[in-house]
Amino acid sequence: MESLTLDFEGAERQPLHQFAEKAYLDYAMYVILDRALPHVGDGLKPVQRRLIYAMSELGLSALSKHKKSARTVGDVLGKYHPHGDSACYEAMVLLAQPFSSRYPFVDGQGNWGSPDDPKSFAAMRYTEARLSAYAQVLLSELGQGTADWVPNFDGTLEEPKVLPARLPNVLLNGGTGIAVGMATDIPPHNLREVAAACVHLLAEPDADLEAICAHIQGPDFPTDAEIITSRQDILALYRSGHGSVRMRARFERENGDIIITALPFQVSGAKVLEQIAAQMQAKRLPMVEDLRDESDHEHPTRLVITPRSNRIDIDALMAHLFATTDLERSYRVNLNIIGLDGRPQVKPLLPLLREWLEFRIETVRRRLSWRLEKVQARLHILEGLLVAFLNIDEVIAIIREHDQPKPVLIKRFGLTDTQAEAILELKLRHLARLEEMKIRGEQDDLQKERDKLEKILGSKARLHRLVSDELTADAEKFGDARRSPMVARAAAQALDETALVPTEPLTVVLSAMGWVRAAKGHEVDAQALNYKAGDQYLAAAQGRSNQLAVFLDTTGRTYALAAHTLPSARSQGEPLSGRLSPPDGARFVSVLMGAEQEHFVVASSHGYGFVCTLADMVSRNRAGKALLSLPAGAEVMAPVRVRDLEQQYLAAVSSEGYLLIIRLADLPQLAKGKGNKIINVPSARLKSGEECLADLCVLGANDSLTIAAGKKPKTLKPDEWQTYTGERARRGLKLPFIKKGVRPQFTS
Repeated sequence: MESLTLDFEGAERQPLHQFAEKAYLDYAMYVILDRALPHVGDGLKPVQRRLIYAMSELGLSALSKHKKSARTVGDVLGKYHPHGDSACYEAMVLLAQPFSSRYPFVDGQGNWGSPDDPKSFAAMRYTEARLSAYAQVLLSELGQGTADWVPNFDGTLEEPKVLPARLPNVLLNGGTGIAVGMATDIPPHNLREVAAACVHLLAEPDADLEAICAHIQGPDFPTDAEIITSRQDILALYRSGHGSVRMRARFERENGDIIITALPFQVSGAKVLEQIAAQMQAKRLPMVEDLRDESDHEHPTRLVITPRSNRIDIDALMAHLFATTDLERSYRVNLNIIGLDGRPQVKPLLPLLREWLEFRIETVRRRLSWRLEKVQARLHILEGLLVAFLNIDEVIAIIREHDQPKPVLIKRFGLTDTQAEAILELKLRHLARLEEMKIRGEQDDLQKERDKLEKILGSKARLHRLVSDELTADAEKFGDARRSPMVARAAAQALDETALVPTEPLTVVLSAMGWVRAAKGHEVDAQALNYKAGDQYLAAAQGRSNQLAVFLDTTGRTYALAAHTLPSARSQGEPLSGRLSPPDGARFVSVLMGAEQEHFVVASSHGYGFVCTLADMVSRNRAGKALLSLPAGAEVMAPVRVRDLEQQYLAAVSSEGYLLIIRLADLPQLAKGKGNKIINVPSARLKSGEECLADLCVLGANDSLTIAAGKKPKTLKPDEWQTYTGERARRGLKLPFIKKGVRPQFTS
């Protein structure tokens, strides 16, 4: 077998990185210019332009019968757009859906999708379509010398580069697109408002943005939902060419129910109901009792929300739903379009309108020039025909006598080749006497039209006035009232989670092994509950289901969990270590509940402590918050609730029976730390473990103090324990009834 040799002589050689860079840039520019971004002139992407042009070529006007969509798509693919049929059909669907396009170009028949599911349209072999009346805005001037024509993909046909739009469709229908390195998001606008702004700009070319926005209030989506973006934000958006617009659903009250009558643009009612139902199932929406969809042909959007009672704050409930569902939605705005120079650019509103008016004025000038050429050509022919009618016998004689009559006619009557050809093509029936009168009448009409066209083309003011009059006429013919009302409102805020939870009495129980559960009511005997083998009751706290349960561990760290999320007391609960991440070896020692501003005394067994609020103990982190700093060898004491900082006392007793009672006001209020010394226990005895702070108790001036030491508790009346009061950080007095080795404890 002979070896094959490859000859690369004459082939271009390039470094790979250079070739790859050029290839990617070429692809990027193709996507930007020929696929993703609309042109400022007609506001269309190439696939949309080709669809509309192909349908006009098929004769699918607004007055014709509908034809199968597959016929149109096949024509577009075969002649102008060699890409996927599904993408082409979807582009056609978007042009037909009244809930997607503000002013649809396609009039569809069959299943073209629904607002709940825009992708639910039938296959193209089932649906039928024709152009809508509004499509005249793009096509009526197409054959009048107004468009540049370019070859199609295989060079066998020509297609318009840009359609001669009579209205600024780039703003009216808007559009979205993702290119390489850039994107466009143009919201739809109201035809009458935009046309009025263009007319104003033609009359006053130096008008500022505020003057233009006196006509254009803002975007106008094909939905009745409110646009709640403020006037200042709308102006800033139009000034820069990018920003965002926020829409909110509209609702009414009807017999105690909330009726949602309009949804934001491209929001599905079914999805909104799913979002609300998910919150109801998660018990995060207790104020809602029922939810149903009553939408029908007469009421395209009618979602019914039934509150649990007539005491529910409807405005607060709806504000929460606006913030947590698609009932309120933000839309990005990025006015990125291909300009008249063929380059993509983000254009603010004023330059965009000026550039479109430049396009429109040039289109009208080309249309008038084309018509003027036609009129002048016809007048030229009519002059020749008139000469023939005035000399009809001689003309007939020349035609009968000469084999080549055209040169003879030209020489005899001073005609041009075009005039002579027109005379020779006359039919005999046009030689009647009446025909001369028709020619003179047509000549007079065309001369008047020629003079009018020349005046308009020769005067900038007349040309602008014509463009303005045509804009006004089209706005009157195709325009409608604004659909999306402009109502400036602040963005909605979701309700706090605690506000969504019913306020029921609750008892949180903590076991010695760190298992937690919550029982409804305050009459629960926590110690009598069933515990796991080897486990037992440790602590309990009473509160409400919309409060937080705060846990304290042996390292002085605190943790918080929503009480309503804790497992029911019908079970043995669940370990706190599954939800929290305490340090290795740490154990939970206490649980607290109450209002965030309630005060507690927090202390260590070495006699140091301080006063803090429950809010100071709250931490949303799994690792908790370092609340109490413990000296070496010290242990955490169970926090003590405070009722009145100014009037109450704090009793502290050591393990050896030394009692000291101080005013609570003498103890500092801190958010965290070690605190100040409450009772003085000799450091040597602390280090050796012989003595420590045994217990703390808060009492009022008229309360009795009961101390358990041994079998029989001892009660001290106010006049008896007054002798144990003293300054903070003192040793205190020895209780005479405490026996050595018996650890005292307060029981009241």
